Amino acid sequence: MTEKLISESTTVDAPPEVVFAILADPRQHSRIDGSGSVGAVLSAPERLTGTGQTFTVRMKLFGVPYVIPNRVVEFEEGRLIAWRHFTANRWRYELAPTSDGGTTVTETFDASRADGLTDAIVRAAKFPERNRAGILGTLQRLKQAAETDAAVR
Repeated sequence: MTEKLISESTTVDAPPEVVFAILADPRQHSRIDGSGSVGAVLSAPERLTGTGQTFTVRMKLFGVPYVIPNRVVEFEEGRLIAWRHFTANRWRYELAPTSDGGTTVTETFDASRADGLTDAIVRAAKFPERNRAGILGTLQRLKQAAETDAAVR
């Protein structure tokens, strides 16, 4: 694979706790999904609070629906959350407060742990290109959602 880490960032005019509340609630993932692949959550805690927790989501890829369980593999309250499914690929969000009370959010698709078969599948499905577009869309939607939520607070 040419790109093992695909990462983009944006600045959100909302504090980290507002942004993190959206990311730590799997039921909001379809609200912010910029890839068009995330559907309804089938099972999840009300809020993710640490590593090892799982949530199951309806998804679709190339128009084909499927169900995928995910496991939280990195977690630092208000700063970092990442999950993976049956592959070793991770979806990670890192948050950093800005001096004006906002948040810089970096989303990363991390395929650095992929085995040979997973790597071949990821390349064949053009995930590096698809994930960059999805990340950019997700960050835009996350920005809109967090800024809306912050305004309502």
